[in-house]
Amino acid sequence: MMNPLAVAAGLFFFVSFSGSALAASAPDPSGTWNRGDGNAKVRIAPCGSNICATNVWIKDTSGGEAVGDKLVMTLQPKSADTLTGKAFDAKRALTYAIQLKVAGQKLVTRGCLVGGLVCKSVNWSRAR
Repeated sequence: MMNPLAVAAGLFFFVSFSGSALAASAPDPSGTWNRGDGNAKVRIAPCGSNICATNVWIKDTSGGEAVGDKLVMTLQPKSADTLTGKAFDAKRALTYAIQLKVAGQKLVTRGCLVGGLVCKSVNWSRAR
């Protein structure tokens, strides 16, 4: 059976902020990102009043990941380079605590379940 935390941390997200857009000082995760393990590519872009992150390429689908998978997140800026909040994975009916740290061409996502007892971090790089 696939690890839902690994899938969610590796997947990505819809992002819904407290306002209609991020504050000017908030990090901007928009763009296309390659997952560090080489198995996934996601696109983060505006989607209505939200920001959507969608799997646009999956190398190996045997772990349950598929093109088109999404997460829906509610995020708040935590610092100049970090967003935190909740992520809902509709495909798996799971909600995670999530953190995104954006540093230029690098992104680190951290998703947690069970009140933070089970967490996984994933490294990403901007696609060229």
